[in-house]
Amino acid sequence: MEYRSLSELRPLRLDTVAAIGGLLIAMGLFPLRLFASQIYLDTVPILLGTACTLYLVALYQQEDAHTLPTLPTGVAMALPGLVLTGLAGLVLLAVIQGTRTHLFFGVASVVGSLLLGQILFTTDRDFKPGLLLFQIVCFALVFRFTALYVTPGYIGIDIWTHTELTRAILTEGSLDAISDDKHYASPFYHLLVAASALLYDVPIRTAVYLSVGLVMPLSILLVYAATNLLVSQRWATLAAGCYALASHVVMWGMHLIPTSLGLVFFLGMLYALIRVMRIEYTFRDFSLLLLLSVAVILTHQVSTFIMLVLLIAAFVAQLVFVVGPLGLTRLDASVFRAKKPVNLVGLVVFNFGLTIFVWSLTPYRQQSFLATVLSFFSQTVEESAGFLNIASDSSGDPAEAGAEAATVVEQFVPYIDALGFLFLLGATFVGCLYVVHRRRAEQSVFTLLLGAAFMLVFVMGMPMFGIHTFIPTRWFAFLYAPMSILGAIGLRTLSGKLSPGLVVSVLLLFVLVYPGAMIFATESNIDNPAFDDQHERLAYDRSELAAAGSIAELTGSPDGSEIRPDQQLHTDHPYQTLFSRTGAYPSTTTATVPDGGVADHEYVVYRSRQSSDAVYFTDDGGEGRIEQISQDRLCRSDQATVYTNGDVTMCTTSPASA
Repeated sequence: MEYRSLSELRPLRLDTVAAIGGLLIAMGLFPLRLFASQIYLDTVPILLGTACTLYLVALYQQEDAHTLPTLPTGVAMALPGLVLTGLAGLVLLAVIQGTRTHLFFGVASVVGSLLLGQILFTTDRDFKPGLLLFQIVCFALVFRFTALYVTPGYIGIDIWTHTELTRAILTEGSLDAISDDKHYASPFYHLLVAASALLYDVPIRTAVYLSVGLVMPLSILLVYAATNLLVSQRWATLAAGCYALASHVVMWGMHLIPTSLGLVFFLGMLYALIRVMRIEYTFRDFSLLLLLSVAVILTHQVSTFIMLVLLIAAFVAQLVFVVGPLGLTRLDASVFRAKKPVNLVGLVVFNFGLTIFVWSLTPYRQQSFLATVLSFFSQTVEESAGFLNIASDSSGDPAEAGAEAATVVEQFVPYIDALGFLFLLGATFVGCLYVVHRRRAEQSVFTLLLGAAFMLVFVMGMPMFGIHTFIPTRWFAFLYAPMSILGAIGLRTLSGKLSPGLVVSVLLLFVLVYPGAMIFATESNIDNPAFDDQHERLAYDRSELAAAGSIAELTGSPDGSEIRPDQQLHTDHPYQTLFSRTGAYPSTTTATVPDGGVADHEYVVYRSRQSSDAVYFTDDGGEGRIEQISQDRLCRSDQATVYTNGDVTMCTTSPASA
């Protein structure tokens, strides 16, 4: 293996400087793990250093002509059939077993690897982008809809609230039914579901699945279309495949709330934004961009804020190329077609103005949504912000727990959850280094780079300072879009520059690990967690749903204002949200169960999962914790059983004991 001489290294090239700077940053971040225990502090410095090292090796290795190993034509032709057979097997497994089990997730991981393998290891002659996209969409549909099919009711927490809001709109036939709710000014989701229920003449649950549920898997094609404006079909297909497998994207395909629809509109806006930057756009193209951005604003507040962050990134990219402080206006047409940067000032100002106007009219907690959010943010900065003030389940030293020390599995579960994200983040780092080269710098790719960087600040940076006001967990599905595009560009860079042996090792590792890591991550299996003793199940059995309905009939579903404090119902989290959000018993909260002690509540509900699965209770200090308890720790011996169906039991204070 030969490398270029030092005289040819040209260390002042932007990508070279960025790679060396990345190595220095990685070394600077590495000691932070000594001051705080957090998974990203432990892994990102190593990941960043590895990505920069691989890029530098690829950059200065002699580019000898080489041919990568590819799959034989017979194998390439057989793989689509194997994938479709595997998808049929997933449907059968879900139907026969009645839920998505470890076997289901294992088979899905193999199918995902076969999908990515087809993309990366087939010859140009055997590569069929249309067939691959069909397989990707089919995988997304099967993986999500099997969960929806085998789950009675809904998956998730917020969906129950949005169902009630939609039902209120249908009952009154007007948005006035939700005039006191923050979604009054952002009603697209509820109107879409209500219209689907009327159009198809189906229940609300079915309407949710036939509208938002179907659109979510199809929106993956927008990632392909956006990426194909930058690179060839093979790498655009890879971006679509990576995005389809991403854990948080899967979650919003099962937990179908306004965030899901906001994500669809966001992907459409991202495609339209890249399109106007890459082609000689017309008024129609820019109008589509404007229309989609307005749709996001009228759908979901968090999605709106994320969209504004992306628009700011696009505007900053415009300034970089207009002002040209780094000489980035000198493009090489052999890499990207030179094009004058698109002026986005009007679009940014319009969207900020419309957002402020809508948020000022949105009711939220006796104030406007804008005033409430600003109040939350200022309060957070004053009370809890601070460097390395990390609120994390993994914080703290397991060794300090004594007899309660975490098992090996418990210690590794957070890393398994984050493994897929870290693999894609490493590829994204390489893609970012590639696009900062002067010959390859262009407004569209800089928008993706800056957009991903700004989002990572909200996802990983601000939580490091104790700021969680912006709900960082909601950002991941949006962040995965630019990451998938840049990640595909990064893997494309390595495949064309590294030696064949090293390329095969990198790509094969990605193909084998990424799908399974994403599928076994918590967000991909919230209906039946792969690690059910570590993560709560956000779905309910028929007996648990029936119990909520029966308790509602038993108590008469009193209004929250009619319930005295001593009549408040207590059970585990998340089960307590089912009662409060459906109106079965509005005044319901998480039970307080002292360590090794017994709960002291008048009205409690016990379910068998509290003794076997991960559910939350609060301790004496009011902190939530996962704990399995026996029935007698919640339903005391001096309480009377007023309802039971064998799986769920409601207990109240016995008149005799009172």
